Amino acid sequence: MTNAFAPKQFDTAQLDSMFFAPARAFATLSVDFTEKLVNAQLDAAKAYTDTNLSQLRSLMEVKDAEGLKSYMEGQQKVANELTERLKGDAEKVVALQQEFAEESQKLTESNVKQAQESAKEATETATKAVKEAAPKAK
Repeated sequence: MTNAFAPKQFDTAQLDSMFFAPARAFATLSVDFTEKLVNAQLDAAKAYTDTNLSQLRSLMEVKDAEGLKSYMEGQQKVANELTERLKGDAEKVVALQQEFAEESQKLTESNVKQAQESAKEATETATKAVKEAAPKAK
């Protein structure tokens, strides 16, 4: 005799495929994006710091008017290089954000499709069970 009040076995595979797997996939995507973004920021910070330190060293070597003139002329080149670096860094961040948005959208679409298929299967199973149980109920 079976105990009607005994707890039923819970199917964790369905729970995992419906909730935990998509959450893990999105968390992985988020961590990867954060890592790429932080690395890009660290690379940029190092480049800007190196440039600033180099400029400070150059300024400390100025000893006369000719050296100051040469230093000031070099500032235009440095400013142009920094402008290009800033532009490149901004483009890199935008590309990372676009990649993240696209991958997030793909994950979402995949999860919605999987949920729809699961719902369809559950509906078909329930309909079949009802049809089988209906003649027996009479």
